[in-house]
Amino acid sequence: MNDKTTTPWWRSRGGIALIGFCLVAAFYVLREHYAHAWGVLPYLLLLACPLMHLFMHHGHGDHRTSGGAGKG
Repeated sequence: MNDKTTTPWWRSRGGIALIGFCLVAAFYVLREHYAHAWGVLPYLLLLACPLMHLFMHHGHGDHRTSGGAGKG
């Protein structure tokens, strides 16, 4: 048995540094391209709908309930 647990990459020092660097870079890119970022926002909202459906639909089960209403 191996009792050693591994930490995810984003909790390591390098992962935290990378996330911080990406956040700072994203801030400066959005500051320079503020008008373009607002122009693409409606498309990102429309893209979020099918992505949420794909990635968040796993919590519903397999939709094969045996004793549901309307089943004769």
